[in-house]
Amino acid sequence: MPDLSVTLTTPRLVLRPLQAADAAALFTIFSDPQVMQYWNTPPWNSEVVAQDFIRAEQQAMHDGQRLTLAIVDRESAELIGKCLLFNYEPESRRAEIGFGIASSAWGKGYVQEAAGELLRHGFEALGLNRVEAEIDPTNSASGRALERLGFSQEGLLRQRWIIDGQVSDSALFGLLSEDWRSRHDH
Repeated sequence: MPDLSVTLTTPRLVLRPLQAADAAALFTIFSDPQVMQYWNTPPWNSEVVAQDFIRAEQQAMHDGQRLTLAIVDRESAELIGKCLLFNYEPESRRAEIGFGIASSAWGKGYVQEAAGELLRHGFEALGLNRVEAEIDPTNSASGRALERLGFSQEGLLRQRWIIDGQVSDSALFGLLSEDWRSRHDH
């Protein structure tokens, strides 16, 4: 991936690289069982997990492997989540998108706003041809969010994950650059 030290802005949000000072806010969000219900990892159990996550993401960004950004409310300056492009494959010009926000921020359009801006950056600035997403098929809110962003469900991986002893499938979604552009070039 090209330069990943980017900060993106939308009318309500700032998407910026994670900082060490974000650990407490990230821990609060990702230790919430409601937020982590559909993830392929259990809820975070200590702020050390958040600190380690931030360090790992900073290194991965430095190495050009992924773009992980904090989602910050412009008005309150509160960190409300994170969004990322990961599993970057430069030869195929493909990456996966992921996002997670605090349960207190659900239903307010923040995922659409943040992920929409991240997709714009991915397709326009990074030259991606394809962006994929993998979600728990029972996570209807994320499925609807992806469809509103222009993604199509392309497949189902049965019994893909076992998290805390629970077997879970994965629904695969994809969005091509040409499809994204046809929605945004009007």
